[in-house]
Amino acid sequence: MRLMSKIGLGVVAMAGLAVAGVAVWLAVAPPDLLRIADGYAAKIVCSSSFVSGRDPQAVLADDVQAPGNPVLKLIRLSSGPGEGVVGARILGLFAPSYAVYRGPLGCATVPDGDLNAAAHLSMPRIPVVKGRDANWPDGDNVTVDASSPLSQLIKDPALAGPGMRAVVVIKDGQLVAEAYGKGFDAATPLLGWSMTKTVNAAIIGRLMQARRMSFDDKDLLPAWHGDSRANIRLSDLLAMESGLVFNEDYGAVTDVTKMLFLKPDMAEMASAAPQGYAPKERFSYSSGTAVLLSRIWMNRFDNMHAALAYPRDALFAPLGMASAVLEADEQGTFVGSSYLYATGRDWARFGEFLRRDGVWHGERLLPEGFVGAMRTPTKASNGLYTQVQAWVSAPGGSNAQFGLPNDTFWMLGHDGQSVAIVPSANLVVVRLGLTPGQRNYRPQILVKKIIEAMTPVKT
Repeated sequence: MRLMSKIGLGVVAMAGLAVAGVAVWLAVAPPDLLRIADGYAAKIVCSSSFVSGRDPQAVLADDVQAPGNPVLKLIRLSSGPGEGVVGARILGLFAPSYAVYRGPLGCATVPDGDLNAAAHLSMPRIPVVKGRDANWPDGDNVTVDASSPLSQLIKDPALAGPGMRAVVVIKDGQLVAEAYGKGFDAATPLLGWSMTKTVNAAIIGRLMQARRMSFDDKDLLPAWHGDSRANIRLSDLLAMESGLVFNEDYGAVTDVTKMLFLKPDMAEMASAAPQGYAPKERFSYSSGTAVLLSRIWMNRFDNMHAALAYPRDALFAPLGMASAVLEADEQGTFVGSSYLYATGRDWARFGEFLRRDGVWHGERLLPEGFVGAMRTPTKASNGLYTQVQAWVSAPGGSNAQFGLPNDTFWMLGHDGQSVAIVPSANLVVVRLGLTPGQRNYRPQILVKKIIEAMTPVKT
């Protein structure tokens, strides 16, 4: 009996040592998977709190943990050392990660922990524009009949989809219907995820209009001088046909998750990608490519402040996108792949800008043919992607399969973000929400129903 007791105590002691050993390992050298999870949580909670004005714990529960990843359910928030800092740790103990709020630059992850250096990078605060007394799109005055058939249609859960947060419909340049999910309204900036890529491309288009960039530009980054990557053209990057090797799988520790949540200088990592194929040989969708595009256009400025101010000066202000916040990484490169927050109405303004072929109030802001290239499918993508950071069709099938006009093109983002632009119908449909891909939501059905509801019945 005493022998069994001693054996039992030995087992308990060994188990205790094993647990202690694991705890020490997690504290001293946490695996990248846990660091990525905490980095993701800190970033999303920081931006949703400081940019969108939402409750941090609600964001943790609804946006970070609700989609179901078991690791994310172990994360606890902590207050960071200093104002505007959000911390996240597994079980409140391990793999600490922080994100810092930087005013007009939104939030940035701080993988190296240098919060002082990260917080130092900022822009002069921009006054919040409220109550603009003009009709949309020039101002915030909107007259929508909430009881109209169209307004009721876009509120239908079967059409708006699970987790819908905003639907905005623009017809003939006018905001004709909008709907919002519980806890969200017309003033709530929402994350576009990869729809940011299309906006980032338009910023390049503004520089092209100013004759400071061109599709044929080569030798784009200092890190590429002297090797085959110097032959990559700007057009190759915009079409996702550069031949650079970049793993875009979000399900594990891959290039994209390392870049977004473990690297203080995202462009440095992306620029180190090897070239596995010749340009235009293969289509390879890559958030690393979009971050490189940000770095490339920012390099056209003599100083960081001018580059950081350019999106607002050249694009957001002219379009009246007062809510738009394009976030930068810790080192100051805009995360042009993923991190633009804007209200549903401001996303609609940008969609309407593309519908008008890059012309606003009679002034051409994008070069002639630029939006046309944004609508033109590429051969390497089998007709799915366009020459300039947009999609020909949304997941689930072609426009024709859903009965949509052939000229429809799309801005698409993670978790169900979409903007459908239909030039032939003078229509833009914004749909934002938290709708993971496994829900198989198809925004094409919503757009088709909207077109049918707005098409006069022939007699």
